[in-house]
Amino acid sequence: MRLFAAAILLSAFGATSAMAQESSDKPFQGATVTAIAGIDASSAAGQNETGFLYGGQLGYDWQRGKTVFGVEAEIDGATSKKCYDDTFVAGDRSCGKAGRDLYVGGRIGRVVGDTTLLYVKAGYANARSTVTYEDGGTGAGNLSESVNRDGVRGGVGVEKAIGRNLLVKAEYRYSNYADGYSRNQGVAGIGFRF
Repeated sequence: MRLFAAAILLSAFGATSAMAQESSDKPFQGATVTAIAGIDASSAAGQNETGFLYGGQLGYDWQRGKTVFGVEAEIDGATSKKCYDDTFVAGDRSCGKAGRDLYVGGRIGRVVGDTTLLYVKAGYANARSTVTYEDGGTGAGNLSESVNRDGVRGGVGVEKAIGRNLLVKAEYRYSNYADGYSRNQGVAGIGFRF
């Protein structure tokens, strides 16, 4: 009986060691969830505004040797907003505000050293912005309209694996949408790899 228990323990130890070896050989493989924050600089019709960006990403990466392929999805929001007073009549106010931004795309990267990944990314983006107008009087002329714009996003980044499950990243990305709307963003993130 003791011999049987010892054999089971040795088998379990061997399997655990093999799994640990495999995960240490591929620190960038698996599903990820990441919280991001940064700077959002939006531009539309010659008007620029900068605000705070916040959101989250979900992704999955495959590592083959030093090369990493991944897919990711993201939703974020931004505080970028610009208002003008006395636009049409005295006392009125018009504002444009960046809203939520959706992204689905892929990335490809190269592992440098053992725990640092340099990557490029590209994919589809969809931004919502809101325009509001207050007539400054009775409110009968007030309006609010949200507009969704399709576009593309490209970016570059660096990611650092901290242990097996924790990651930190920084990236720059540029998004170009319909109607001359664009966004430059610099973000940092902290996440967990499963």
